[in-house]
Amino acid sequence: MPSLSDRHILARGGNSAIGLATAASFSDRVLAVMLLGALALMLSGTFAFAAATELVQPHTLIVDGSLPKAQVDAQILAARRYDTFWSTGNEALARAALAHDFTDRTLPAGRPEGLAGPLAASKLMHAAIPDLRCEIEQMIVAGDRVAVHLHFRGHFTGRFRQTQGQGQAIDFVATDIYRIANGRIADNWHIEDNLTLMQQLGLVAK
Repeated sequence: MPSLSDRHILARGGNSAIGLATAASFSDRVLAVMLLGALALMLSGTFAFAAATELVQPHTLIVDGSLPKAQVDAQILAARRYDTFWSTGNEALARAALAHDFTDRTLPAGRPEGLAGPLAASKLMHAAIPDLRCEIEQMIVAGDRVAVHLHFRGHFTGRFRQTQGQGQAIDFVATDIYRIANGRIADNWHIEDNLTLMQQLGLVAK
């Protein structure tokens, strides 16, 4: 005598063998979907965390305590994206960090204004120093400004304009002041130790 649950299966499946197989198959599919959903959630969280930790972290972070947390987080994220762009050359980070009307307030001679300027400069630097890395020694967040003291290291194994590198060690610093608007860098005032860089590249006598 079939049980109530068996009779329910028989009513749906038509006979015991097909009905039980159909019920098992349906249950298995539901379980599989649930497991895949849980796995997707875990993986998405892992990837999101990995993406966040790939950004350069400041060794020292000083924050104006009167600022709203959301503003601080947005300004730090924009600065970290831009500084990581200088470290990796990943143009997507520069596009995510800079405002559409970004202005370089200390524009070097010959560098185009706007996003095109940093993209061109980064390509030049990474062509000359393929292993170039940028560290944030200090980051200071105050008002709508973020100031960063950057440390660049690498080896001159590529080509800088007409000069071929011979593996010289590169080690120089720079300081940037960003004005952040709506979570993106709208203005940048920067100064680099270009004399040290040119000496290490062998373009200027020490």
